[in-house]
Amino acid sequence: MTSDLLLIAVHGWMLSRKVWAPFEESWTRLGTSIPLWCPDLPGFGLESRPPQLRPTLASYGQWLAEQIRAQAKGHHVVLMGHSLGGSIALHAETYLRRQWDQPLSGLVMLAAGGGIYQPRPFRRLRFGGQLILKLRPTSLPGPIGQLGPFQAEQRAALGLLVNSTTRGAVKQIPNLVADLEAKNLWISGEQDRVMEPGYVQHLAEYSDKHCLKELKQCGHLAMQSHPDLLAQTIHHWLIDQSLASPRS
Repeated sequence: MTSDLLLIAVHGWMLSRKVWAPFEESWTRLGTSIPLWCPDLPGFGLESRPPQLRPTLASYGQWLAEQIRAQAKGHHVVLMGHSLGGSIALHAETYLRRQWDQPLSGLVMLAAGGGIYQPRPFRRLRFGGQLILKLRPTSLPGPIGQLGPFQAEQRAALGLLVNSTTRGAVKQIPNLVADLEAKNLWISGEQDRVMEPGYVQHLAEYSDKHCLKELKQCGHLAMQSHPDLLAQTIHHWLIDQSLASPRS
């Protein structure tokens, strides 16, 4: 039996599709009929950024929407974005719904929150990100090296970091959430110090269709540290929203 639903998972800044590998294995073990697709954002991982793709949330959102239209092939789509990938997913949702009349069936926001512009913290974030890009090694062995942070193209990574932390870009995010028509699940990690649960809750509450879950003992990379718990949480939500059938 195959599902008419497709789950698409989008990684965050300085990562690649490799970050989803443990979650992909957990999703397969669930025995669900819902296929999972984890693309590389251009400029991160193995796919290079074409010159016409600007390093902004809106441009990456449009790119993602175009990929979803090509990949869905008649499936209904639930889109999941991790961290900065969540902001890109919000822009993709807008393109799909407004420009192409192809709304999402659901949206999952993992360790994604905020929507509050704070000049000093964002200046520190930009400085820290630029330092990482400048001092990063060409490669790193072990599990960390498999996440993809050292493969990101300089212009793509720096441009997306700077352009996503401007006052306009940050203040646009709550409006995108408020306009959501798709059912949306927000997942935070109890021990996440990159995107603390309070910031996830703050942004989630702009939508009147939101559901909020906090994963115990999880940090920022739940798909790495607790992939089984994450997969079960998402699958149960899909069942609750009548988007998936329980396992037989």
